[in-house]
Amino acid sequence: MIYKFKSKACGDVIMLGPNGDQMLRLIGREPTPKGIIEVEHMAAAIEALQAALRGDEAPAEADEEPADEAAARPAVTLRQRLWPVIDMLRRAQAAREPIVWGV
Repeated sequence: MIYKFKSKACGDVIMLGPNGDQMLRLIGREPTPKGIIEVEHMAAAIEALQAALRGDEAPAEADEEPADEAAARPAVTLRQRLWPVIDMLRRAQAAREPIVWGV
Protein backbone atom coordinates (compact mmCIF):
# COMPACT_ATOMS: atom_id res chain seq x y z
CA MET A 1 0.00 0.00 0.00
CA ILE A 2 1.09 3.57 -0.62
CA TYR A 3 0.01 6.44 1.62
CA LYS A 4 -0.76 9.82 0.09
CA PHE A 5 -1.19 12.38 2.86
CA LYS A 6 -3.07 15.47 1.68
CA SER A 7 -3.92 18.86 3.13
CA LYS A 8 -5.14 22.14 1.67
CA ALA A 9 -2.30 23.81 3.58
CA CYS A 10 0.58 22.29 1.58
CA GLY A 11 1.68 19.77 -1.00
CA ASP A 12 1.10 16.04 -0.67
CA VAL A 13 3.43 13.67 1.15
CA ILE A 14 3.69 10.15 -0.27
CA MET A 15 5.06 7.26 1.78
CA LEU A 16 5.43 3.55 1.12
CA GLY A 17 3.22 1.32 3.23
CA PRO A 18 5.70 0.18 5.90
CA ASN A 19 6.97 3.74 6.43
CA GLY A 20 3.45 5.16 6.60
CA ASP A 21 2.44 2.40 9.03
CA GLN A 22 5.44 3.22 11.23
CA MET A 23 4.66 6.95 11.20
CA LEU A 24 1.01 6.38 12.09
CA ARG A 25 1.95 4.06 14.96
CA LEU A 26 4.42 6.65 16.26
CA ILE A 27 1.60 9.20 16.55
CA GLY A 28 -0.61 6.65 18.29
CA ARG A 29 -2.81 5.76 15.32
CA GLU A 30 -3.53 2.33 13.93
CA PRO A 31 -2.62 2.13 10.22
CA THR A 32 -5.75 2.21 8.05
CA PRO A 33 -6.38 2.70 4.32
CA LYS A 34 -8.27 5.96 5.05
CA GLY A 35 -7.98 8.46 7.83
CA ILE A 36 -7.74 12.01 9.06
CA ILE A 37 -5.57 13.93 11.48
CA GLU A 38 -7.64 16.74 12.95
CA VAL A 39 -6.03 20.08 13.79
CA GLU A 40 -6.49 19.59 17.54
CA HIS A 41 -4.39 16.40 17.42
CA MET A 42 -1.49 17.84 15.41
CA ALA A 43 0.55 19.27 18.30
CA ALA A 44 0.61 15.86 19.99
CA ALA A 45 1.51 14.17 16.68
CA ILE A 46 4.40 16.59 16.11
CA GLU A 47 5.70 16.00 19.64
CA ALA A 48 5.42 12.20 19.26
CA LEU A 49 7.39 12.25 16.00
CA GLN A 50 10.06 14.54 17.45
CA ALA A 51 10.36 12.27 20.50
CA ALA A 52 10.84 9.29 18.16
CA LEU A 53 13.60 11.19 16.37
CA ARG A 54 15.34 12.04 19.64
CA GLY A 55 15.20 8.37 20.64
CA ASP A 56 16.52 7.27 17.25
CA GLU A 57 19.60 9.48 17.34
CA ALA A 58 22.43 7.78 19.16
CA PRO A 59 25.60 9.79 19.67
CA ALA A 60 28.35 8.03 17.77
CA GLU A 61 31.50 9.29 16.18
CA ALA A 62 32.33 8.05 12.71
CA ASP A 63 35.94 7.30 13.70
CA GLU A 64 34.83 4.93 16.47
CA GLU A 65 32.10 3.12 14.55
CA PRO A 66 32.95 -0.38 13.34
CA ALA A 67 32.56 -0.89 9.59
CA ASP A 68 29.91 -3.60 9.94
CA GLU A 69 27.70 -1.32 12.08
CA ALA A 70 27.96 1.45 9.50
CA ALA A 71 26.87 -0.98 6.79
CA ALA A 72 23.89 -2.07 8.91
CA ARG A 73 22.46 1.46 9.10
CA PRO A 74 19.52 2.15 6.81
CA ALA A 75 20.21 4.19 3.69
CA VAL A 76 17.36 6.53 4.61
CA THR A 77 17.16 7.53 8.26
CA LEU A 78 14.02 7.92 10.34
CA ARG A 79 14.66 11.68 10.41
CA GLN A 80 14.69 11.82 6.61
CA ARG A 81 11.45 9.85 6.41
CA LEU A 82 9.60 11.83 9.08
CA TRP A 83 10.75 15.38 8.33
CA PRO A 84 8.27 15.95 5.44
CA VAL A 85 5.42 14.74 7.66
CA ILE A 86 6.47 16.98 10.55
CA ASP A 87 6.64 19.93 8.17
CA MET A 88 3.21 19.05 6.77
CA LEU A 89 1.75 18.81 10.28
CA ARG A 90 3.17 22.23 11.20
CA ARG A 91 1.83 23.88 8.03
CA ALA A 92 -1.58 22.25 8.36
CA GLN A 93 -1.79 23.22 12.03
CA ALA A 94 -0.91 26.85 11.23
CA ALA A 95 -3.54 26.95 8.46
CA ARG A 96 -6.06 25.07 10.65
CA GLU A 97 -6.53 22.43 7.93
CA PRO A 98 -6.81 18.65 8.55
CA ILE A 99 -4.58 16.06 6.93
CA VAL A 100 -6.32 13.16 5.19
CA TRP A 101 -5.23 10.03 3.35
CA GLY A 102 -6.92 7.41 1.23
CA VAL A 103 -9.81 9.63 0.20
